[in-house]
Amino acid sequence: MAVVAMWKCDRDEAMFDNKKDADAHDKMLELAENFSLFLGKHIADISEQDAENIGLLLSRNKDMLIAACKGNPELLLDIGSQKQQKESNVTPLAAKA
Repeated sequence: MAVVAMWKCDRDEAMFDNKKDADAHDKMLELAENFSLFLGKHIADISEQDAENIGLLLSRNKDMLIAACKGNPELLLDIGSQKQQKESNVTPLAAKA
């Protein structure tokens, strides 16, 4: 019987087959949490759930947001597109099944 090493993110219980992807996912979730706290602090009427959803959206797309801020605002229109989803390099094992 073979032994397979797995990495588990304790923030959301996602499982990964390598440490690099697990660390990237954990950093993304940490950034999302901080975005959520930022939004909650600066937008009085935002619900906690909406702040979390927006935080995750921003965090998952941070590279495109950075590029958009550096002069390519049209990239924001690709967020959520099929092309952009295929380019993601972090995939929890649960999503592979």
